Amino acid sequence: MDTASGMLWRVYISESGNCQAGTQQADLSADTEKRDAVVEAFKYAWRAYERDAMGADEYHPISRNGSNLTEAGGIGYTVVDSLDTILMMGLQDEYARARKWVAEKLTFDKDGDFNTFETTIRVLGGLLTVYHITGNDPLYLERAVDLAERIMPAFDTPTGLPLPMVNLAQRKGVPDRELPQLVSTAEISTLQLELRYLSFLTDNDMYWEKAENVMKTIKLARMPHGLASIYMHVEGGQFVPSAIRLGSRGDSYYEYLLKQYLQTNRTEDVYREMYDDTMQAIHQYLIQESTTKKMKYTAELIPERHPSGEVTWRLTPKQDHLVCFFGGSLMLGATTAGALYDTVSIPPKASQLTAAGLRDWKSGEALIKTCMDTHDTATGLSPEIVHFRIPSDGMDVLEIAPSDWYIKGARPGAFPPYDARYMLRPETVESLFLAWRLTGDQKYRDYGWGIFQAIEKYCKVDTGGYATIVNVDEVPVRLEDKMETFFLSETLKYLFLLFEDASVFPLQDYVFNTEAHPLPIFTPTRRTGFS
Repeated sequence: MDTASGMLWRVYISESGNCQAGTQQADLSADTEKRDAVVEAFKYAWRAYERDAMGADEYHPISRNGSNLTEAGGIGYTVVDSLDTILMMGLQDEYARARKWVAEKLTFDKDGDFNTFETTIRVLGGLLTVYHITGNDPLYLERAVDLAERIMPAFDTPTGLPLPMVNLAQRKGVPDRELPQLVSTAEISTLQLELRYLSFLTDNDMYWEKAENVMKTIKLARMPHGLASIYMHVEGGQFVPSAIRLGSRGDSYYEYLLKQYLQTNRTEDVYREMYDDTMQAIHQYLIQESTTKKMKYTAELIPERHPSGEVTWRLTPKQDHLVCFFGGSLMLGATTAGALYDTVSIPPKASQLTAAGLRDWKSGEALIKTCMDTHDTATGLSPEIVHFRIPSDGMDVLEIAPSDWYIKGARPGAFPPYDARYMLRPETVESLFLAWRLTGDQKYRDYGWGIFQAIEKYCKVDTGGYATIVNVDEVPVRLEDKMETFFLSETLKYLFLLFEDASVFPLQDYVFNTEAHPLPIFTPTRRTGFS
């Protein structure tokens, strides 16, 4: 058995032994040397956290301590978020200690306000995945049910749209302090995979109904162009004039439209229809090309209210690093929702895809290329936010004007703007993982290896762990004292799977939640899809 193969190999390896039985053409076997290098990086990060901050929600590697999300204490964000990565990598000793912590010290009876969305995708999602890949260890389902019951009161609103925060001890939803009438579109629509799978496991329809009602409300509130603003009104259930984007507060809404369709074995056509509708709108309104190299990117639409009361939309050439999930998502959608057959070859033939599927495949490839181009910095890492040149930007008068993209606000000698940082984010490597599995094209592994080497060179802390870079275009680098939990649960996991054999967590058997926790695809036994 390979070095990184775990004691749970039988649970998550495809029975067919390949990614698409009968249609696979590419060689998708493991690159063991690179895969094992990623395992060593994970061990370096995890052991520092375990040494300095075991059980804390967040880790600060430079000061070598941890912190929690509330004064009442934490709920094991980093531990639970990392468990499935530990298992995938076959780290049995680390897993035994982490499981012991969950069994003896994890409690959700904390009188503090926790983010409903983050708690669901990281903690609930992590518990459900580990329950599955351990062969149904009851510890994890018990903890998952306890947590879900504490989250449910967040849905007690006039529309059923969940409030953004929840007090887990008091079992009470908590509105946003600054925008008490509003909820984030991405946050309310990125709880569905987790709650639907929990309902399937427990035979408790309540979880499913709460999640499905949100999607029904969103569908009824459809805006004329088919896109979604980043905020909805919690009492009226309508979209409110706010930015439209595939970045923060918008991203995972689009991601989960496809994944809800895939999770239930493509039995709920309503999600494919919603997905097709939004992909058409994204291509019509948001996907743009840069002025010189014709780099494909997604812009944002910003509402502007005029004295007459009319609202118009201004296109802004801004793209978050968060958007870099979208290229791989489009390619996955092209080979599933956009395919003419249940299975397609690797890579797919044009004749196997619908016209929309072929469009999405080409756009996905181009968007990944753009995200890789934004890694052309001093560190080889991509900034948090980039802007693209447009003819009316007036930048041609500058002595050194960027040709296609730039980091807004970056000035020599000044403290770097927020946009310039790299926070150990996973979105690009997530797309590379999907693109590799769907094409077998070596360039995607090469891209991923380059990103991994840059992380090793510039983000690694001498005493253990990895940290945020303040400015990707500055060497030597300045580090910020934080290692995000998604570095362990997503970034290193996707890098590991990029170099692992494709029979491990095959895409035809699993759907990954937005925190990279793989959940098994299943056929529901209840009436679904707003039926």
